[in-house]
Amino acid sequence: MTNWLPDLSSGSGPLYQRLADSIESDIDKGVIDAGAKLPPQRDLAYDIGTTVGTIGRAYQLLRERGLVSGEVGRGTYVLGQRAETPKPEVEPGLQGTRLIDAPSGKLRFDSTAAPDVGQGAVIADMLARTAQEHPHDISSYTRDFPERWYEAGSRWLARNAFRPSPDSIVPTLGTHAAVMAAIAALTMPGDYVVFEHLTYSQIARSAGLIGRRIALVLTDDNGIDPDDFERVCAQKHPKVMFLMPTAKNPTLVTLSAERRQAIARIAREYNVALIEDDLYGELTDDPTPLLAEYAPERTIVAGGLSKSVAAGVRGGWLSCPPTYRHRIRVAHKMMTGGLPFLLAEVGTRLVMSGQAGEIRKRCIAEIETRLAIVRDVLAGFDIKTRDNVPFIWLTLPDPWLSGTFKNACLAQGLLIDDEDEFKAGRSEQVFHGVRFGVSQPRQSKDVAGGVAVIRRLLDEGRAGYDSFS
Repeated sequence: MTNWLPDLSSGSGPLYQRLADSIESDIDKGVIDAGAKLPPQRDLAYDIGTTVGTIGRAYQLLRERGLVSGEVGRGTYVLGQRAETPKPEVEPGLQGTRLIDAPSGKLRFDSTAAPDVGQGAVIADMLARTAQEHPHDISSYTRDFPERWYEAGSRWLARNAFRPSPDSIVPTLGTHAAVMAAIAALTMPGDYVVFEHLTYSQIARSAGLIGRRIALVLTDDNGIDPDDFERVCAQKHPKVMFLMPTAKNPTLVTLSAERRQAIARIAREYNVALIEDDLYGELTDDPTPLLAEYAPERTIVAGGLSKSVAAGVRGGWLSCPPTYRHRIRVAHKMMTGGLPFLLAEVGTRLVMSGQAGEIRKRCIAEIETRLAIVRDVLAGFDIKTRDNVPFIWLTLPDPWLSGTFKNACLAQGLLIDDEDEFKAGRSEQVFHGVRFGVSQPRQSKDVAGGVAVIRRLLDEGRAGYDSFS
């Protein structure tokens, strides 16, 4: 590759994108052969007169497209044709473990969707029967919801002493859509929505897209600080707070009954609606009463099938006070375009037949098998796990930084999430943590290989990663 230089005279967009497009074009044309080593980032940056960071972003984009792979100390190499790229495999042995490139080029530890436990066959049967029995409903828009859709939501969201009435249920296109419909219905552009510094940040980003402002509340090792929540309420007058009281993503903290009571009291005093995301709570056997039991008149509970049955079904429901129900249902239709009959009916059949509960049991068993691997391989490190919940919060040892560790894993073909992925807004708080999930790799041996990479990087410290190749 010593005589090759990219053609950047055409195209549009940032330089790193044009560079990646040029390299991809030369790979497709055969100018750059499979197996060829791309120029070191420093050298190419000098040759075209840009920064090493720009080259790094271009190479990263090529990795995401599955065109190249990078190995620390060896450089960046062009892969073979994408259709011929082998499936993920793991070479055993802790010290010598490396991940073989998958079709995407990566092993996914950045997702917590339900593991594949054979639910596809059950869902295929329900899809076929639904299509046979409701051909007209499938061919048209869904305007009227059958009562069984509400009953399914009532059954699925029930946990501990919380037993929502079917009259409180809004069927939705997944839990994310449920939460966003509630925010859109209960707030106006410019209103504040409260989030923890670390949370499921996609909701905060989505709220920002529709003109809501973000207010951050402090947390400690036990979750939301009620005193700081009260300060935020007094200063910013928010309309809604989003929180995950049980097995919070990403830190796995579960709020105590005392803190839930305090939050309910403060929300009532300042007239703040509470959105309780119980998506991971559905996987646990935690006996703590739901927040909705302390403040039923202002708490919306959201949940669905994505983590415990099948994310692709997009089954979701929320339970809300009667005064909110109509507004939220209309907002959900406006924001999503409406609920597809096929998906809503399949989700309902899964719940009402008991199959969803059986699949959840199998998913939990598989998750526990994988968590056992993590606990064994990462014994001695500061990890937080929760029975039945498919992700781990790892507090990194010095001198690792969250983003640097994520990049080090990426260089080894492993996708994880750094703490910035979960920040609801610009925060001065630093946690030095990463989150990784164990539910998406196809087999337990793939989990073992990925965790072995994490262990090796932790053992080697910064000496195990160089950002330049």
